[in-house]
Amino acid sequence: MSLKGKHIVLGITGSIAAYKAAILTRLFIKEGAEVQVVITPAGKEFITPVTLSALTGKPVVSEFFTANDGTWHSHVDLGLWADLMVVAPATASTLGKMANGIADNMLITTYLSMKAPVFIAPAMDLDMFAHPSTQRNISILKSYGNQIIEPASGELASHLIGKGRMEEPESIVKEVKAYFEKKKSLSGKRILITAGPTYERLDPVRFIGNYSTGKMGFALAEECACRGAEVILVAGPVALSIDHPQIHRIDVESADEMYHEATTVFPSVDVAILCAAVADYRPEIKSETKIKRKGDNLNLALVPNKDIAAELGRLKSEKQLLVGFALETDNEQENAKKKVEKKNLDYIVLNSLRNPGAGFRTDTNQVTIIDRNGNEDNFELKLKTALASDIIEQTLLKNK
Repeated sequence: MSLKGKHIVLGITGSIAAYKAAILTRLFIKEGAEVQVVITPAGKEFITPVTLSALTGKPVVSEFFTANDGTWHSHVDLGLWADLMVVAPATASTLGKMANGIADNMLITTYLSMKAPVFIAPAMDLDMFAHPSTQRNISILKSYGNQIIEPASGELASHLIGKGRMEEPESIVKEVKAYFEKKKSLSGKRILITAGPTYERLDPVRFIGNYSTGKMGFALAEECACRGAEVILVAGPVALSIDHPQIHRIDVESADEMYHEATTVFPSVDVAILCAAVADYRPEIKSETKIKRKGDNLNLALVPNKDIAAELGRLKSEKQLLVGFALETDNEQENAKKKVEKKNLDYIVLNSLRNPGAGFRTDTNQVTIIDRNGNEDNFELKLKTALASDIIEQTLLKNK
């Protein structure tokens, strides 16, 4: 595919590899993209804005405003305009500023305002690249969901040999094209996703629930929609919003309501991802009035809710894919594998409350994906938005 009609913000920093940015700009434009260059003051010492402006047909942005006429350059507008941001070359200094939100130049403020994905191509001497602080900053940027285009090995500006050369422009363009191709990877698919907790009412003001925020399920919905799928998101009570034309949201409260919506929608979908934390039990009797304190112990009789995963597993056809989730506190792998078999799942995504940063009420998660043959794939702790891509790649697209 070409990049025709795509808007790319190209960030250039103060590295000798900045000369490659002219080649990269030309290749993007040749592929049909519209390119807006944002360059740091140090970057202008290595390549002139005149050269870049001649290639793009656009004024190069470097300062927050133009000194001679006071024109304001809005980093916010750039963040909304772009389909993708590429920072190439990215120096160690810029990596540190991006990782830690040090917004002291136009490039960093543009990055912090960016709504689109960001690709980063580091360029520096081998010892700078290998330094623990640089590697930590790269890890942080990865955890934010940024894509790191690993530098190549070879002769550097210092005449040393090692890893640190900015990847060649042709390879960067190839990775960018692959990203946009990926965005079509679920085109034509219809996917059901459940997310969040369920609330089981005791009386008009109290309920039995759990700590699920819905962040993982909403991240999965966004990821699937961005890849071209039509998504039906059945969401329990959460304080999250989602705005994508490919996502149809159905709000429910109880496990029974989620069961009804999921079983109604399931026959018409290609995939179901059951990410919701559904209550296993509900009160046998719901009081119509607020239960008053009487001084004695309060005994609640609970009855089981219908098992959504088991029912969809029973209904599943050979052409449908069913992905479950399991949050465990002990015997994690054993319990998860039992669920795969018992509920006729194709995959289960396992996370444990024993792993710091995983589970409920966090922006991060750490999971193991287990298939129906017992094969396991482990993923490091990362933002749920980034993990959503891993889950889709490992389940929905693994055998496509």
